[in-house]
Amino acid sequence: MPFFKITLIRSAIGLPAKTTGVLKALGLRKRMATVFHPVSPQVAGQIMAVKELVAVSEVERAMSKAEFKATRKPDTGYYIETPASEALEPHV
Repeated sequence: MPFFKITLIRSAIGLPAKTTGVLKALGLRKRMATVFHPVSPQVAGQIMAVKELVAVSEVERAMSKAEFKATRKPDTGYYIETPASEALEPHV
């Protein structure tokens, strides 16, 4: 079942209460927050009401919070090729 991946890009500060209410209904409170909703005409209508504020893509499955956080985690920048205990042993 496909899902909408909705990310709030722009803030709703200074916009009408109706717009803020739509964002609350979608579950978007902070900028760069992402939520997943099943594809339906009702959700599509809500997205159209705030289309200038959000980025939307269609994905095959919804990710859990932990899965989504893991995708955003940056690369460590280095790799350990040998364990430290092996590196300190004298070579015979």
